[in-house]
Amino acid sequence: MLIKESHHDVLTSGGTTMRIFVYHPHIPQFPQAKFPGVIVYSEIYQVTGPVARFARQIASQGYICVAPSIYHDFEGPEPLAYDGPGTDKGNDYKVQKTVASYDEDNKLTVDYLLSLKTCTGRIGATGMCLGGHLAYRAALDKRVIAATCFFATDIHSHSLGLNKSDDSLARSAEIKGELALIFGKLDPHVPPAGRDLIRKTLEDNGVRFGFYEFPWAQHAFVRDEFSKGRYDAAITKVGLEILFELFGRTLKVELGAEGVPEDVEDVC
Repeated sequence: MLIKESHHDVLTSGGTTMRIFVYHPHIPQFPQAKFPGVIVYSEIYQVTGPVARFARQIASQGYICVAPSIYHDFEGPEPLAYDGPGTDKGNDYKVQKTVASYDEDNKLTVDYLLSLKTCTGRIGATGMCLGGHLAYRAALDKRVIAATCFFATDIHSHSLGLNKSDDSLARSAEIKGELALIFGKLDPHVPPAGRDLIRKTLEDNGVRFGFYEFPWAQHAFVRDEFSKGRYDAAITKVGLEILFELFGRTLKVELGAEGVPEDVEDVC
């Protein structure tokens, strides 16, 4: 499917301008076609080449992808460099920005998608690293009905935002949509105990979710440049298939009201 790219600037309550990068499916023969929307949250470097290419892959399957520039509180929408100074700046911004500002970014981005005549009104979210956490947190908005979170950081340690004191895991019972959480077992940012805590908390709170761990994947395995040897195209492909299964079932299909599940037979 073809894609048209553009951007849309939104004024925040703090007086800053958040740029939303738009990757819109385009079928020339069907100018009135409608598509589900997907928020694509970036890692700590804002919307870099790898994030844009990730969004294009999703958009080409029939989703309006929008990627907000999350550090508008501090600077413009340009991506940070994948180097030492860029990493330090991104990590500093991550904990200088308030959780309320992250949440407003999500609200404004969902509002924008719902304002589009070409959007069906069914919204999902995805992201990597910091963006994985933001995609998870996006699901606290009842308008977001599915989220695929790639190696989401800081959920287990509730250390996102100013004062490192987010309530993302504590509020997990509020999530009514479906989650897919994808991790590499070699990821030092989310150790085994952290993954276990996330999984148990979601299970205890009755959240509908899938949990996937790849034995040889490290952190940032989706990032296809400057990845410090971590990019794994094969695992990324599987991760995208998990994303497309979830989004295809929840965003593209109108399931209607949920009925009583069938009993599972204990037979081979």
